[in-house]
Amino acid sequence: MRVAFRILLWLLLGSMGLALAAAALAWHLAARSLPDYGRDWRVDGLSRPVEIVRDAYAVPHIVAETDADAFFALGWAHAQDRLWQMELQRRTAGGRLAELFGRDALPIDRTMRALDLVGFARAAVDRQTPETRALLEAYAEGVNARIRAVNEGALGRGAPEFFVYADAIAPWTPTDSLALVKLMALRVTTAASSEARRLRLLSMLTPEQLADLDPDYPEPGVLALPAPQLDIDGLSTPGDRAEAPRHPLSPFAPIGLGGASNVFAVSAERSASGAPLLATDPHLWLSAPSVWSLARLRSPGFDVIGATIPGIPAVIIGRNARVAWGITTAQVDDQDIFLERVDPENPDRFLTPEGWAAFDQRETVIRIRGGEREALRLKRTANGPVMPPDGDLSFASVTPDGHVAALAWTALTAEDRSIEAAHRLMRARSIEDGVAAAALHLAPAQNLALADASGVAMVVAGAIPLRREDSRTQGRTPSLGWVRENQWEGLLPAEEAPRAIRPLSGAVANANNRTTNAPFPRHLSFDWAEPYRLRRIERLLNDRAFHTRESFAEIQNDTVSEMARAVLPLIAREMWWGETTDDGPVARRRAAALRLLADWNGDMSMHDPEPLIFAAWMRALTRRLIEDETGPLFRELEGPRPLLVERVFRDVDGAARWCDVVMTPEVESCADMARRALDDALAELTARFGGQPEQWRWGAAHRARHVHAPLGFNRLLGLIFNIEHESSGGDHTINVGGMRGRGADPYANVHAAGFRAIYDFADLDRSLHVIATGQSGHFLSRHYDDLGAMWRRGDYAPMSLSLDDARAGAVGVSRLSP
Repeated sequence: MRVAFRILLWLLLGSMGLALAAAALAWHLAARSLPDYGRDWRVDGLSRPVEIVRDAYAVPHIVAETDADAFFALGWAHAQDRLWQMELQRRTAGGRLAELFGRDALPIDRTMRALDLVGFARAAVDRQTPETRALLEAYAEGVNARIRAVNEGALGRGAPEFFVYADAIAPWTPTDSLALVKLMALRVTTAASSEARRLRLLSMLTPEQLADLDPDYPEPGVLALPAPQLDIDGLSTPGDRAEAPRHPLSPFAPIGLGGASNVFAVSAERSASGAPLLATDPHLWLSAPSVWSLARLRSPGFDVIGATIPGIPAVIIGRNARVAWGITTAQVDDQDIFLERVDPENPDRFLTPEGWAAFDQRETVIRIRGGEREALRLKRTANGPVMPPDGDLSFASVTPDGHVAALAWTALTAEDRSIEAAHRLMRARSIEDGVAAAALHLAPAQNLALADASGVAMVVAGAIPLRREDSRTQGRTPSLGWVRENQWEGLLPAEEAPRAIRPLSGAVANANNRTTNAPFPRHLSFDWAEPYRLRRIERLLNDRAFHTRESFAEIQNDTVSEMARAVLPLIAREMWWGETTDDGPVARRRAAALRLLADWNGDMSMHDPEPLIFAAWMRALTRRLIEDETGPLFRELEGPRPLLVERVFRDVDGAARWCDVVMTPEVESCADMARRALDDALAELTARFGGQPEQWRWGAAHRARHVHAPLGFNRLLGLIFNIEHESSGGDHTINVGGMRGRGADPYANVHAAGFRAIYDFADLDRSLHVIATGQSGHFLSRHYDDLGAMWRRGDYAPMSLSLDDARAGAVGVSRLSP
């Protein structure tokens, strides 16, 4: 027995020793790739020496004697901080994820190969001006110089993730950068997915019911829009089947979680300092590291600072010494699904307005981890690429037998000068220069807000499809590809896009709201964000006669929900003012919750219970109202739907009919539904947080989840690679905390302002910015999440073009020499 005990003890000690040795080896290998911000390098590809000053937050301030060398250094800095992130996005754009992640990623790769973003990007390189192409090539050379330095210096493969997903890192090319521009455009649009969902819903609902679920933009003064129409000529579609859940690496955003943002600006007459102010905060998925990376470039042709996206050689949002700019997603309906009829006698032909025509076809092969390969034959029609039925964006649920679905999308062209537009914007000296640059932008369509010393402006930038006036669907549901009136006629001329240049009001603002009253087909879109964020921005801008940098920061971090203020009195009024004889535990819990909500001002503070009660109530109310009518499609609609609730409880066009459960003989009232939904919500929260509503906290459920791709998908590794913290805000607050509204963690904050900036023209070097994590993509770096601590407090880092400011507290100065 004693011998057995000793053996077991030695085995245990040996196992612990091996585990410690493995951990030490893993730490050593990972630490090798930590960037040294104070090291000098000799590199090929430079013409003159370049200095990179890393300020207190490791933001690179690049000082170069030529523009090409500045972009070379930006490529170096991006690869130094975010090489894995760049590689992952490049593989996503090219449909090459299965090489690393196996068969699970095949649906994504099939769809991305069909879209052929890399093919369009490769062709677009030749369409660039010589200067733009030179800067693209210089950036690629900088990335490749860093990759060579990693390989030659045994610097831990450049990032720890490459030890897990071992594969050769191909040289970076200008094509890769332009493909990432198109990938970002893909990530922020959900136009085609919205079309498909409408058709699925129309297979189960009446047009009147769909008008309640998918209402026209509700603000006064907006022209009435037509109801959606079907154009399937009696074809049978499997529309009552919900879309399958997507892989976590999918670039296709769920409806409601694509691109969003806030931007607002005031001119000198509305500023306390007598100089314009502009604030911008784009909303995207939260990730670790952030989508955004801060940088400053100083060269003969550029002196600019702001937010970049690793892999793309441009300051996307930022300022120079004369002009500042911000963006919001323009919500342009930039995609259409076309149902193409396949010739039953020859599957290589499809029907066109002129008769049968041959598909354009090409072959491609997808490599799969483990050595397998999959051959694909991809097809294309005059309307766009055919989506593979087993792909990640297949539209199989709305495609009739004997047909295929083709996707028309504005970004699927080689005539793409978006990167040139960004470079011109970086050089702009006036609002007019910025507007001229915007005219070159293709996708994604954005509302570009501009400010210079003379005032403020906003213009819609990007390709806007022009549909025919006699279009049968107006782009609201999938269209028949062989019907001529359904096809696009081209693009809206850039000079006809909505704009406001130095408005008399002295203010511009956008929160993804409708930007034009023009009727179809110059309407831009039928799908706009709910108006609650814009209402709040307008209220706070008008609450003060004069604004300061500090008041703009208060607005940007505001967490009061105008949605809650509008909806709560509607759903609670009967319970607040009605009488009840029920005195059971459920009624007592309900009364306690109602007392809390009665004194609530709509602030979605992480410290309070009221936001949690309200969010759970809204989620439960959606289920009570629509689950019986929508059946298997409810999974796509689950979560708060405030515009529906407003219509139902105001009985707009008879919308109160949703309160009656069609499966029961009783006629339920809206007060019944509200009470039952509140009881459902309180039961859910009691099971999760205990039976004392006063002790519940919104932040405990509404945790911001910055997830590392892909290591953060693993629960254990997520403890190391993910960044999580409590957060305030919600779906409809200015300080957005977007939620999925479904699944095991419905209240988690997964979609927010990953970058915030405020530009103050009283002294532009007093401008501010911050990102949601940190500059570094390395989990061992102290700069992995240092800016994130400021972000969640609502604080900012300085945004100065002064090199003295950058050197003060700098964490390192690196010199690149040819």
